[in-house]
Amino acid sequence: MVASNDDLVFLDDSEDDSEDVADLQPWRVLVVDDDQDVHEATRFGLAHLLILGRRLELLHAHSAREALELLQREGHIAVILLDVVMESDDAGLRTVGVIREQLKMLNTRIILRTGQPGQAPEADTIARYDINDYKTKSELTQNKLFTTLTAAIRSYDQLLRLDANRRGLEKIVSASNQFIAEKGLRTFAEGVITQIASLIGVAPEGVVCAASEESTSPHLPGDFRVIAAAGDFRDLIQQRLQDIDNPAIIGPLMQSLESHSSVIQPRSITLYFRKSEDEGFAAYIASSTPIRHVDEELLQIFCTNIALWAKNIDLVSELRRDAFVDRQLSLPNRTALVYELNERIQAGREKGQCLVVLDLDQFAAVNDVLGHDHGDALLREVAKRLREGLPPDTYIARLSGDSFAVVGSCDAVHRDSVQACFATPFVIHEARQPVSACLGIVRLGTPNASGIEYIKDAFVALKRAKSQGLGSAVEFSQDIGLQERERSHLLRDLRMALDESQLFLTYQPQVELATGRVVGAEALLRWRRDDGYLVPPDRFIPVAEQSGLIVGMGSWLLQIALLALQRFRAAGFPNMHMAVNVSPVQLRQTGFLAVVQEALRQTQSEASALEIEITESVAVGGLEPVIDILTRLREMGSTVAIDDFGTGYSSLSYLERLPADRLKIDRSFVQSLERDDNGSRIARTIIALGRELDLTILAEGVENETVGRLVTALGCAEAQGYHYGRPMSEEQFLEWLQVHQKGIA
Repeated sequence: MVASNDDLVFLDDSEDDSEDVADLQPWRVLVVDDDQDVHEATRFGLAHLLILGRRLELLHAHSAREALELLQREGHIAVILLDVVMESDDAGLRTVGVIREQLKMLNTRIILRTGQPGQAPEADTIARYDINDYKTKSELTQNKLFTTLTAAIRSYDQLLRLDANRRGLEKIVSASNQFIAEKGLRTFAEGVITQIASLIGVAPEGVVCAASEESTSPHLPGDFRVIAAAGDFRDLIQQRLQDIDNPAIIGPLMQSLESHSSVIQPRSITLYFRKSEDEGFAAYIASSTPIRHVDEELLQIFCTNIALWAKNIDLVSELRRDAFVDRQLSLPNRTALVYELNERIQAGREKGQCLVVLDLDQFAAVNDVLGHDHGDALLREVAKRLREGLPPDTYIARLSGDSFAVVGSCDAVHRDSVQACFATPFVIHEARQPVSACLGIVRLGTPNASGIEYIKDAFVALKRAKSQGLGSAVEFSQDIGLQERERSHLLRDLRMALDESQLFLTYQPQVELATGRVVGAEALLRWRRDDGYLVPPDRFIPVAEQSGLIVGMGSWLLQIALLALQRFRAAGFPNMHMAVNVSPVQLRQTGFLAVVQEALRQTQSEASALEIEITESVAVGGLEPVIDILTRLREMGSTVAIDDFGTGYSSLSYLERLPADRLKIDRSFVQSLERDDNGSRIARTIIALGRELDLTILAEGVENETVGRLVTALGCAEAQGYHYGRPMSEEQFLEWLQVHQKGIA
């Protein structure tokens, strides 16, 4: 009979009962008595008896000491027939204590016998020593001895089964945990062999088979192939069943594979593990002894449990693939790269090797303009170029998005060899497209470095390369690493500075040159550490922008500056405006206008009281969104100033298109006026250009009266600099205003 699913099938043995009994291990009974006649009588009374289908094997000891010595040598004693009185009146009871407490024989059943009924132990003694029964020698006739032993052996067998079940279940749990980590069907099958053999205590002489992928008829032996084997059958791996000259193996395996069920015979086990409705594999295990009932129960639990994992083999394989392979490009991923680098380090093969991390220039723009299908096709072509353009032994991985990594000999993998892969345009959807990439390069071989650290260093170099422009390459050095660590420490300290109120504002006056009247103030962010050290703005502002901290800092600055302006106006300067610097990161932040509106509302300020200062760098990455935001700010009533003009991405088209009210000439050009060098011509040109575009011109960095007269003569309407006032705290600025007001009255 075969089952319709994973149930076990038990086949009747074709051999007769006498052969079965001969194969079964006998129950071992130890007779302990100082009377030789008792030994003879017991041997005679139990001769040829079968208990629970098995013969008895008698062992003999004539004293408590001899019994304990025998028990230390022999195992698997089912029952001990123990005389109470031997060397002493309580020799038997003391022997029981040693058996239970020292020898830890807890399953063995003990039957006390005595020829003196008056010396029977108390009930609590029987319970304390776990004595199975107590009989007088006169009571133990053949029938009563048989009955007593049968009850004791049945109890012993049940205790063994419970222990076996407990140990088996522990092994099943352990096996299940192990199979979670197996790498595919073959490894899984090898584990099944080992676990089944361990579970029932047989040698792992097994064969595991699965239906072949080329199977056309499930009823032909040739459709099945050995995928794993152990012991004497290991040579059969990858052979077809029809090529195995062993009917004892082929028969049960074919029956199991065809019926999709497990089969247990007296001297073999063939278990079926289902992967899906139509697919699975069978494990054949040879056993030199008949399979015990307790083992049959354990195997049934094992099959049910392991079948769950067998069904998930493909899923686990897919998960492993996803963990180490980029599915889109079929390249190793970042995790795989880390593993590969660590493997090379451990094997001492990293010397003379280079890691290059590359990032495609303006890939996001390609995706936005031409679509993701075009971007995906480009990534596939890049992967193909790298494979074809670099030596065959080069390790190529995709790290993320448009970032790739290559590892190989520094003689073959370097700036020129990688950039050569981008020398000719790519053909995507029949269109030619030039592509460039920035590279971060790291030489392997640093003592005690890890794969993760090398990748981090490569990205540090890549970041530096991207800051230098399209198609740039930078090799990592200790100096670059030191600068990056300093930047990281500065970022950490800046976060703490925000929490600990180390940031504050100063205010520098902006003066109308014709009248000397104060028209506004610029709010300037400063950072003073707890030790009093002032961190220069040109050090921490870029870090704040790169990390995104500038967004929160900018919102805070805006509200503090507008509150200060309200106090300046209340002190008698109602026409002043407050100029606040806004970085490109803030300007492009979703909801920037809402932040400005909320700051105006909370400080009860008019929009006309606020001037937003931007630099030419806002044009990088697209001008249209910036124009829209600035236009809406001006529609609200705020003004816009272009700061540091001439020092960044200067463009006449930018200047003409950006909606602005003021043009601030950078201090470097203003100060050149006094020296009358080449910079002075640039200053004159910028002033003339600003006036032509109808912008109010403000000169920064006016540090003395001479420069003030020069910028006035050139047509500047306003000025800012040390000649008028340094950046001051709010209290100092209020005092300065009062003094300055009196001076021009």
